[in-house]
Order: sequence, then structure tokens, then C-alpha cells
Amino acid sequence: MKKILALILSLALALSLAACGAGSTTASPNAGAASVAPSAASDLITVGFAQVGHESDWRTASTKSVQTALSKDNGFDLQFVDCDNDSAAQLTAVRNFIQQQVDYIVIDPIVSTGWDTVLTEAQDAGVPVIVLDRTIDDSDKYVTWIGSEFMNEGLASGAWLKAYAAAKGITELNILVIQGTVGSSAEIGRTNGFKQIADAEGWNIVDSQDGNFTQDGGQKIMESYCKSYQKFNVVVCQNDNEAFGAEDAMDAAGVSYGVGKDVIVVSFDACKAGLNEVVAGKFNADFQCNPLQGQFLADTIKKLVAGETVESKTFMAEPWYVSEDTLKDITYTNSINKEVTEPLVVTTQAIADASY
Repeated sequence: MKKILALILSLALALSLAACGAGSTTASPNAGAASVAPSAASDLITVGFAQVGHESDWRTASTKSVQTALSKDNGFDLQFVDCDNDSAAQLTAVRNFIQQQVDYIVIDPIVSTGWDTVLTEAQDAGVPVIVLDRTIDDSDKYVTWIGSEFMNEGLASGAWLKAYAAAKGITELNILVIQGTVGSSAEIGRTNGFKQIADAEGWNIVDSQDGNFTQDGGQKIMESYCKSYQKFNVVVCQNDNEAFGAEDAMDAAGVSYGVGKDVIVVSFDACKAGLNEVVAGKFNADFQCNPLQGQFLADTIKKLVAGETVESKTFMAEPWYVSEDTLKDITYTNSINKEVTEPLVVTTQAIADASY
């Protein structure tokens, strides 16, 4: 389909049409030729998707969501590459998509920087790029982004811990953090958001290390923590899989955790298995990052094909889950400096079973 439209793409580039950047209110439907329409020879829209990898339950759900939404039955030819958490492999995948002249490229960036050169190459080739989930911070050469506000997730987790500790009469917090992949936008947002509250409250962040968003990584870091530190009463894991590994390590070390125990556990993602731990009282709180972005992506591409304008950013709706009814809501100042009050969802088995 892209080859048939080469003349149109060349004309578009000659007229210097470009996508709106991430800072714009809305994104133009032309990044060289973002409003590509299926050719007469094929009504399938070819999409190349460079996915982070398969490191977590969240990632598996994200991949499935995109594959389901961008199926042939729905009018798409999806070219999928699992980049296995390798940034160099992801750049290669994107360049291969450009050479294959796909109609659209979708990137879930492993890290947030190092993208401007390859995005310039895509723009020069007239291939529109859509960013999914994580963000790109060093280039605006893409049409739109769909995902979560990671900074708010971090801020909300800190606001919850502050209110929860006050309600429980806990006056001293000694916190161990298991970060996600350092340099990823999810890690940066959750780290900075939580740290903003921690610094304001004078909490002691004892240590913070990279668990790479994996269960094995979480277990290894927590095993090291248990050997190195005797005094801690909060463990913050930046996704559920890291928290599962941390549980294994604390079980082996004889550390009690969860509701009414010695250590408060805070997690992110809120996958089905994670919410089961909330129901069981092993995770005190779990802040959802919604992976079901596939249909939003499909709808966005079809709007671009039709020549419509799309928003430059689409944020996913995400609840905050807790194990107890100690608090009904939390109030904090979000990433755009607006004070918000948001409800907390006391997790039931039915809620866990309905999760991804």
C-alpha cells in the first residue's frame, strides 16, 4: 500500500508537512503522510510494532491487546517484533519497518531517549509513528502518544502512603524501592512522583535499585536488601512482577509483610495476579497502569487514515486499588500542578478476577 502512495508521500514531503509534537494540544493527521489510506490492491493497513519485550504480566497483556485490536479481521496487517528489552534491537526493528515501507510504525520505547535520529528517518520516509505506553523525551517527530501518566502514579502512591501511615499511627517510614528499568519513562515517572512526596515528608528512602520490571530482578534485589538492611517497614515495587519476586525473598528471609504485618508493600500495574495479592492482604496497595491500549491505537490509526485530526496525547483511565477500607480517597497535587481528590477501590475477588 505504501509503494502505491509514493507519489503522494513525495508531494506531502515537498510541502513540508509534519506531525505535531507531543507538546501540542492535538496532533495533525499528516507526518509526511499520516493520513495514508489503503490501496485498491489491499484494504489492510500495515503496521509495524516494536514492543519492549515480555518481561511482565503487564507487557503480555499489552501485546495481546494490540494483537487483538490490530487483527486482519479488523483491517490490519500487524508486523510484530518483541525487542526483548534491548534498545539496539528496537532501533533496528524500527529501521526495518521503514525499509519495508509499512503504513504506520508503533513504538513502545524501552528507554525515553536516543530516538530523534531514527524518528527523523521515519519522517523523511513518510512513515507516521505512534508512541504507545512509555514516552519519548528527546524528539517530537511522532503523530500521537497513548498511555499512562507515570508521574501521577508515583505521586498517588506517595499520597496514599502518607495518609495510610497517618491513619495507622506510623510515624517513621524506612523505605526500600525496587525500580523498574532505569531510564524508562515508567521508572522515571514513578520514581520522581513518589520521591517528591517522600522528600516533602522527610521519609527515609534506605535504598533504590533496578529490578528491570521482572520477577527475577525483584527477587534478587530484595534478597540483597534483606541481607543488607535490618530496619525497613515499606517496600515499593514499580510493578507487580517485581513485587512477586520481593515476596519470595521476604518469605525466605522470614520477613512479614502486608496488612497488619511488619512491612507495607506498594506495587504498580494491578494485573490479575497482583490484585489477588491485594485481596489476600499481601499487597497493601496496587496502582494500576492500564495495558489495554490496543483498541485506542486501532481507532487512532483509522482516524488518521480517514484524514481526521487526533489528540496529541491520550491518557488511560486508571484506578488505585487497596486492601483495606482505612481510606476512602487521597488528595494530592498532580503533574500539571492541579490538586485532585481520587477514590480508592477496596479490592474484592470479583474485581481481581475481572482484571487483565
